[in-house]
Amino acid sequence: MDAVDRTILNILQRNAKCPLKEIAEKVYLSTPAVSARIEKMEKEGYILGYQAQVNPEALGYHIKALINLEVSPEEKNMFYPFVRKCSNVIECNCVTGEYSMVLEVLFPSTTELDKFIGELQRFGRTKTLIVFSTSVEHRGINADIEETLEREI
Repeated sequence: MDAVDRTILNILQRNAKCPLKEIAEKVYLSTPAVSARIEKMEKEGYILGYQAQVNPEALGYHIKALINLEVSPEEKNMFYPFVRKCSNVIECNCVTGEYSMVLEVLFPSTTELDKFIGELQRFGRTKTLIVFSTSVEHRGINADIEETLEREI
């Protein structure tokens, strides 16, 4: 992966629908060359897919919460299939510390969130944080790691 590939990744992360012609102009390559690079990055696993970013509130999901869950190692083989089936769970991470899982969830109401937490508690103790606001939304990662490190130093 070279600097051109990294630039292409950064452009696609900002706007996956950016026309190839526009990307090509920014990286000084032909449209077919950009297309080939993107296809190569897809095959090599740098690009995992493309998706639309939607507004949860517009869809009726007004409650966003982070749930810490203590799951014992013996329970994980039952927990993972359960949580994968829960469409309100938008992310689940296995973490270090007092709790072994952190779930990010979206629900239309606190009543539905409360019901879900009750279901989760069969796997272990929970601690829930309701999100009031988000100062930094999910964003792509800067593909120019050296440049990022220099800016932070």
